[in-house]
Amino acid sequence: MAENKTTAQNMEAALEQTFVEKNIKKIGIAVVALLVIVLACIGFNYYTDSRNQKAAEALFPCEQLFQNGDYEKALNGDGQQVIGLIEVAKQYSSTKSGNLAKLYAGLAYAQTGKMEEAEKMLSDFSGRGDEMVSPAALGALGNVQAELGQLDKAVETLKKAAKKADNSVLSPIYLVQAGEILESQGKADEALKLYEQVRNNYRGSQQGQEIDKYIERIKAAK
Repeated sequence: MAENKTTAQNMEAALEQTFVEKNIKKIGIAVVALLVIVLACIGFNYYTDSRNQKAAEALFPCEQLFQNGDYEKALNGDGQQVIGLIEVAKQYSSTKSGNLAKLYAGLAYAQTGKMEEAEKMLSDFSGRGDEMVSPAALGALGNVQAELGQLDKAVETLKKAAKKADNSVLSPIYLVQAGEILESQGKADEALKLYEQVRNNYRGSQQGQEIDKYIERIKAAK
């Protein structure tokens, strides 16, 4: 609630300054208008907080089903208390849990072989601000795109995921995956650049320790 108060106070100060500067003679009307706006803002923040809590409560049993491998029920619910990831994403789209439901739904769709649905959900997911979830979601999207035969798009998505992750856990995985797709397209030189990037930047990773054989395979084919 402290953050909500700060937001309201900042908005109040900005609006008050605007009203005073533009038309000081109408300050009385401005104050009334200001109070209405601030109250509406506070009300909206409360509504958002309330929805966040409800969304989190709706998402929790879906997460449990997902972790247990019951992907269909996680997606569609049980017709009773669990509404399912699709409904959580739809009903609470403006909340963090609603956004996270899109990621879970995309992964659940992928697990059940419904790649077009998976691509849509993963594309709709916003991982902004999360250093691990965001690149992992992009990596999953890249893999789904590859499954759909969208190879050029998959390569770009995987490269983006690697850059966004910028760590030795995820980046080499996505670079190697992108390289393998490029090799399958006959783009050996482009694949080689990605493999060399893994060797130079992520040598200590599992992929980095095995990358020489990828590089040698391409060089031997020339």
